[in-house]
Amino acid sequence: MAVRYAHVAHNPGAVSEADWGVAHKKKIGMTDTTYDNSTELDPRIAARLKRDVKGLVAAVIQQYDTHEVLMVGYMNDEALRRTLTTGRVTFWSRSRQEYWRKGDTSGHVQYVKGVSLDCDGDALLVEVDQVGAACHTGKRSCFLEGGPLPVVEGHRPAEQQNGLS
Repeated sequence: MAVRYAHVAHNPGAVSEADWGVAHKKKIGMTDTTYDNSTELDPRIAARLKRDVKGLVAAVIQQYDTHEVLMVGYMNDEALRRTLTTGRVTFWSRSRQEYWRKGDTSGHVQYVKGVSLDCDGDALLVEVDQVGAACHTGKRSCFLEGGPLPVVEGHRPAEQQNGLS
């Protein structure tokens, strides 16, 4: 199954999806916007990934409409292929050493709305429509369960207040 290159712009006032796609594919040197992930991850996508020593890439999971960060999981090429082609998020479970499709046992499904690769190729941003809790503890976000750490809060100098720097 061939899939067209797409990016879902959720920000009001953002460039149109078509304009973003054209500009972005020029930036990264893409001329063909059709991918074939039917049996394996398209080699053009795979070539852009920087995996750790276990062949994994971090995947930050974010609620697509509120931008709330829900959790972090890990994907190998096959988990990413499944995520790109099924509409559901699949991870590689480091503890169980098996594929894990979020929500199959808990009912807390993650429906894929968009996937982006960071500039270094070592992290994915997966935008989802989360059903129920994202954390295995039952919390909406794994970061609610983990909680805040003490921090010295930084502040912009006056010359940077208007977003000029």
